[in-house]
Amino acid sequence: MSNRPSYVSFGLALLIGYGAFALAHGDDPTLPMPSAVPAALLLGGLLTAVTITGVATAKARRAHDAVIGNMLAAAWFVGFGALFLVITALSEALQDQRVHTLLRPAGSGLVIGLIYLAGGIAYRNVLQYGLGVWLAVTSPAALFLQGANVYWALALAGGGAYLVAATLEPRRSSGTSSDRSTACRHAAELLVTGD
Repeated sequence: MSNRPSYVSFGLALLIGYGAFALAHGDDPTLPMPSAVPAALLLGGLLTAVTITGVATAKARRAHDAVIGNMLAAAWFVGFGALFLVITALSEALQDQRVHTLLRPAGSGLVIGLIYLAGGIAYRNVLQYGLGVWLAVTSPAALFLQGANVYWALALAGGGAYLVAATLEPRRSSGTSSDRSTACRHAAELLVTGD
């Protein structure tokens, strides 16, 4: 199964959604717009991406892959449920709404990255694993930035990584990999299995 439709749809959702947050951020925004617009763009894009991914996954499942797919699907609910609890508890304990503003986007990228790591391991997909590593590291790292730069980092590093993965995906799924990608896949298998 090719992950390309999923990667493209998630990449565009992050670029457009977080890009809109960056443009509308602050007291003097680059592009003034109602606060609901960036959220609607991001949420709409993510819902579209989830739908595209779900349809593609349902078509491609085999018995063994179905079990893995169902477990990974459940991981999304568990991960985001846990993130909701952490953000809510911290926000109440600190009495600061900025916790929501900062941790929702960065925490979401962390959860998604960890799920992609798990998927890459389960399916032995080095590209998916690498995307997971990138998202799991860059999303929380964006918290070190100030103002709109947090959203620019999430849009460009997150959305851009998905689009890079989409361009690499046809090569991975075609089964005609180069010696270098075969060596990378073998190295990853050695790390995972220890053989």
